[in-house]
Parts: sequence; structure tokens; C-alpha cells
Amino acid sequence: MSDIDRIIENVNATMEMENMPLTDDNKSMLRSCLEGRVLFEDMLNDLIVKYTREKVM
Repeated sequence: MSDIDRIIENVNATMEMENMPLTDDNKSMLRSCLEGRVLFEDMLNDLIVKYTREKVM
């Protein structure tokens, strides 16, 4: 098992303890960051934009 696989499995195990296991999409995003294809900061910003909505007045 590679270091990246071990990290992903450790994160998944921790999340499972909180009844929130990683989805395949979560694992894929994490792998992209760990392999250096995407910066963690860029991934975080993308997720913030994706899940933030403007307040409706």
C-alpha cells in the first residue's frame, strides 16, 4: 500500500468513527491534492464557492 493510499484510508477510518465515511469523490479529490495535481488551498476555495450561496434579501 502506498503512502497516499494509507493516508486516505486513515482519513476514511477517522471519518467513519463520526459516521461520515468518505465518498469515492472525496477520496478522488484527496488523492489529487496528495499527488500534487491540485493545491489544497485551490480545492478548498473551489468547495467553498460550490457550497456557498448568496443570502436572498
